[in-house]
Amino acid sequence: MGNNRRGRLVRTTPLDDLSWLDEAIGDARVVALGESAHYNRETYLLRHRVFQHLVERHGFTAYAMETGFTEARTVLTDDVSHALANGLTSFTGIWTEMRAHLEWQRTTDARFYGIDLGGANASLVPGLAALPGVPDDLRETAAFGAESAYSAPAAFGRYAALPQATRDALTAGIAELRARLAADPADPAVVRSAHLVAALDLVIRAMARGDQREAMTVRDAAMADTVSWILEREERVLLVAHNGHLQRWPGVMPGMEAMVPLGLHLADRLGDDYLVIGATNGTGQTLHHGPEFFAGRFFADLPAPEPGSLDAFMGQHGDEPFAVDLRRLSSADAADVRAASRQRFGPFYAELDATVAYDLVVHLPHVSAATFDTGALDASPEEVRNVLRAIAYG
Repeated sequence: MGNNRRGRLVRTTPLDDLSWLDEAIGDARVVALGESAHYNRETYLLRHRVFQHLVERHGFTAYAMETGFTEARTVLTDDVSHALANGLTSFTGIWTEMRAHLEWQRTTDARFYGIDLGGANASLVPGLAALPGVPDDLRETAAFGAESAYSAPAAFGRYAALPQATRDALTAGIAELRARLAADPADPAVVRSAHLVAALDLVIRAMARGDQREAMTVRDAAMADTVSWILEREERVLLVAHNGHLQRWPGVMPGMEAMVPLGLHLADRLGDDYLVIGATNGTGQTLHHGPEFFAGRFFADLPAPEPGSLDAFMGQHGDEPFAVDLRRLSSADAADVRAASRQRFGPFYAELDATVAYDLVVHLPHVSAATFDTGALDASPEEVRNVLRAIAYG
C-alpha cells in the first residue's frame, strides 16, 4: 500500500509498538476504536492494550463502552464476577479477556462508563430500578422486560401484547418521571439514566411497530448524548463499540433505509476532537446471528472476506495485525481504498467509503472466540447459565 507507515499490533510486544498511535491521535478528546463483530478475543486484547497506552502515555481518564450506562456505574467497585455478569450488558462482560481488563483498570484512576441504553436493549427494569420515586404502576407495566439478551425476543412479544392504552400510559409516565428528575438534578447520573429509560421506551415502541430504523436511530442518538455527558466530566476518552456505531458514515442494515449512527453525531459535535479507528477482519470465528445465538452457539466460522471488500483489500497488505492511517495515504492508495467500497459487518456487507468513515483502520487477519469466564457465568442470571453451561463448562 504505497509507502504508508503501518504499526504492528502484536499483543506480546511492549507498548512501544503502539507508538503509531502517538502521532495519529493528536489532541483528539475521543479516540473511537471499532470492531467488526462482538465477542472476539483479539478485539478485547487490542482494546485493553490501546487503553493502557492512552492512559500511561497520553493522560486518558475514561473508558467508554457499548454496554448499559446504568448497570456499568458500579463496574469498578462491585465484585468482579458480578460486574462482568451484570454490570456489563448483552454478554459484553462474560469473558476472561474482559476480566483482565477490569482488574487492570481497577489499579488505575481511570473511570469506566457504559454508553448504551441497558437492559439488553429490551428491558426498562434496570433503568427504572436506578431512579427514585418511580410509581408502582410503571414498575408493574415494565415487568414485561427481558432478564437477559436470551429473553429479549419474548420480552418484545409481551410488550406487543399489551393494550395500546397501557403502552401509551407507560410512555407518558416515563416522560413525566424524566421531566421531574431533570428539573431537580441532585444526581446527574440519575438524570442521564432517566433520559436513557425514555429512549429505550421509544426503541421498544419502534420495535413493536417493526420499525428497526427508528429504533436504531433513537438508540445511537442517545448513545451520542451519553458520550457528550461523559465529556463534560472527562478530558480524554477511549470509546469502544461496533464499527457501525462509530463510523462517520450512514448506517445501513439489510432492507433498511440509512440511519444516523453515533459517529456522525459525534463528528458533528466534536470535529477534529473525534478520531475513529475502524476494524477489519480476515478469517477465524465471528458472532452467530439468528436462532443459533439464542441456542447458546455464540460463534460461527468466519470465511475469507469477499473480493473487492475493504476487509479483503486490507488482508492483501499483511499477514500480521497492522494499522493504516488513511489520512496519510497517497492519492493512488486512497483511491484504492475508496474502490474497496464494501465492509463486512457480521454476516453481511454494507457500502462505505472508508476514507470518510474512519481516520485509521486496524486489520486483524485472524480472529477467534473470546474465552467464557466461569466466574462471570456463575454470577449470571439463571437463564444464561442454563443456556451456556454445557458450552462453557464442556
